[in-house]
Amino acid sequence: MAKAKYITDIGKLTMIPELEREQLKAITNKFVFRVNDYYLNLIDWKDPADPIRKLVIPNTGELKEYGRWDASDEDTNYVVPGCQHKYDTTALLLVSEVCGAYCRYCFRKRLFRNDVKEALADVTPGLAYIAEHPEINNVLLTGGDSLILATSKLRSIIERLREIEHVKIIRLGSKIPVFNPMRIYEDPELLALIKQYSTPEKRIYVMAHINHPREITEEAKKGFEALHQAGAVVVNQTPVLRGINDDAAVLGELLDKLSWAGVTPYYFFVNRPVAGNREFVLPLERVYRLVEEAKARTSGLGKRVRLSMSHTSGKIEILAIEDGKAYLKYHQSRDGHYGKMMILDCPKEAEWFDDLPGNELHWEKPVKKHNDTVSVNELPSIPYPVKNQYFMAMSD
Repeated sequence: MAKAKYITDIGKLTMIPELEREQLKAITNKFVFRVNDYYLNLIDWKDPADPIRKLVIPNTGELKEYGRWDASDEDTNYVVPGCQHKYDTTALLLVSEVCGAYCRYCFRKRLFRNDVKEALADVTPGLAYIAEHPEINNVLLTGGDSLILATSKLRSIIERLREIEHVKIIRLGSKIPVFNPMRIYEDPELLALIKQYSTPEKRIYVMAHINHPREITEEAKKGFEALHQAGAVVVNQTPVLRGINDDAAVLGELLDKLSWAGVTPYYFFVNRPVAGNREFVLPLERVYRLVEEAKARTSGLGKRVRLSMSHTSGKIEILAIEDGKAYLKYHQSRDGHYGKMMILDCPKEAEWFDDLPGNELHWEKPVKKHNDTVSVNELPSIPYPVKNQYFMAMSD
């Protein structure tokens, strides 16, 4: 199988001027850096604002660590090490802290740090928990990136999940379909694994992370088709990102190209304001307008996408923002408030649910379910004078 060549030393990217490479080393010394030659070839190196470049090449804004490392309080969802259970029917297994691509905007940017360990090589505790909870009918393998795992390792996890009768759906969270599509269509063992365990009664879903229409290359489409032929269902989710896809025409083109390739547009997300990625965050009203304008450009197939905030309390769908009001609904709820409507004031500068006055009346701060899990929100912190009282500056 042909393999993409991975690069973890930014000093080897000679297409970046030497002085800039030296400046960026301060970032790659702090946060992991990982790209490959296939994806680098998608970048227009003559354009310093190229959106593909911004997705994977570090930027100095990453050192501005205001915000929390875990803006959705994932540490409170752990039930055993490496396994989260936030919503009744869904469990998450963090199977890898290595990503196919270390996207610079990642809401799990805390996993880029060498001092945070959440994924486990041994998923046995999580599998045992899932087996003991019959309400869990779907499991997401994430991290990290589930398809960065060797096929043999992935097989061992999927086989054990398929031994649990009440697990009907297995989801594979991954950037690989567009970051290294050859890993999919040139690996017959992976496709055979999916074909064996994605059945009409119990499907395997690939939760792709496609952020820009230029990522949907001929190679990517070949990978999608290989997954389809193997019996997988492929869907896509992406945050709306400043400087990358914050253009209605770009988002509309993405919706079209996904639909044409048979990939369901699943979620547009509001990018979580976590430490190190706030350069990519947009105001809520701006995101809403972009998404509505993009949906106006596409067919009903593209319009299936939902705009959501994946908040501590659940997935909050943004139905509308009009005349200074945000009209919201719980699409998923940690506390069982499915379908609950909320109408809140929406200041122009609001970027997150916590920025909306009165939000605290609709949810309660959770507590940890598993006391052995390290909370990155408890890392040493100092106040930072920014407009939002919820932001904190994290220090080492």
